[in-house]
Amino acid sequence: MQEQRWRRVIPVAFVMYTIAFVDRTNISLALPMMSRDLHMNPAQAGSAAGVFFWGYLLLQIPAGYLAEHWSAKRFIGILLILWGATATACGLVHTWREFWYARLLLGVTEGGVWPAVLVLLAHWFPRSERARANAYWMLCLPAAVVISSPLSGWILGRWGWRVMLIAEGALPFVWLVLWMIMIDDYPRQARWIPSDERRYLETTLAAESSALNTAERPSILRTLSQPQVLLLVCIYFLENSGNYGYLFWLPSALHNARYLSNFMVGVLFAIPYLITALGMVLNSRHSDRTRERRLHVAGGLAWGGLFLLLSILLSATFPLLSFIAIAMVGAGSYGVLGPFWAIPTETLPASVCGSAMGLINALGNLGGFFGPLMVGYLDKRTGNFTYAFALLGVGFLAGAALSLLGQRSSRPVAEAR
Repeated sequence: MQEQRWRRVIPVAFVMYTIAFVDRTNISLALPMMSRDLHMNPAQAGSAAGVFFWGYLLLQIPAGYLAEHWSAKRFIGILLILWGATATACGLVHTWREFWYARLLLGVTEGGVWPAVLVLLAHWFPRSERARANAYWMLCLPAAVVISSPLSGWILGRWGWRVMLIAEGALPFVWLVLWMIMIDDYPRQARWIPSDERRYLETTLAAESSALNTAERPSILRTLSQPQVLLLVCIYFLENSGNYGYLFWLPSALHNARYLSNFMVGVLFAIPYLITALGMVLNSRHSDRTRERRLHVAGGLAWGGLFLLLSILLSATFPLLSFIAIAMVGAGSYGVLGPFWAIPTETLPASVCGSAMGLINALGNLGGFFGPLMVGYLDKRTGNFTYAFALLGVGFLAGAALSLLGQRSSRPVAEAR
């Protein structure tokens, strides 16, 4: 019976956010060509790639609140239309400044999707399943790179960056119809789920929610200022700085290291994210099995930091081993996402959890601005990516240390049917 939730809710959300991540990150392959056509230097290119995350701030807290108190399904449906329009507009720009503004608006329109989906999953999956549910959905992040990179590289080489951005920017309009048909906000609204499964979910999720709620209704402001929430913001900022820093610039680094066609760069760029997907599944499954979150976050970030630093040490004399090392980074740095996003839902009351996750995602995703910007700046100053990637690796290790200071998640309600 339980498989129906995994087969329906997760795949539809998976494809939806895969499209979002493609529209967010496909410029990484196009940056060398776009920089030439739009006359951007490395610092400007890094700023345009990362300004997305300033726009991303705007809807984070409202999105979590609206998803919890109105409808995650309808809110995301509206955003699908808006981000599709702005993603397409990125392919129509003619100056660096226009591109910068288009990326900013894309960030605004995509900004509410992540916290809204996290709230949606918390309505469908009890705590004993939540790290896996989060991770299986978040497999869309590496999957987007693996699936789209060779295709984007082929389109880029054959028709150029404008066709690539416009074609991939139109995909949200296609998926909107299936999203509205297939998704329900709560089990009680779903006609396709068996009645016994519905009762089990409603009973289990209500018991877990009541265990976190206090007699006094907590204020959103007080919750958002808790040390636990601020610590999660810092950890997520460091994680995103590292992930987006090397995601946006790895294709350029491959171009610089050895001349390769756009298609070959796309293929090589996809390899690390195949390993990333495996790491996400294994880490989240072990986290759910052991009912532990903090050490799984700390261990994943330490793994990513160590392998990124190792790739730098090997880059000058052993380029193949260096590439293997950097291919291992995401298995840890992305592998933390399932257990990380289980922490707020297991330590905060449901009435404020959505807003808290919005704040964590909003401020933490600013790492997606500062990471690429810092890499572009250091590349311009030094002429290579060595110091920039080393700094990203140190950031991963700092995030690992901070993860050990977090609050332990409460035990899930026993599952008895």
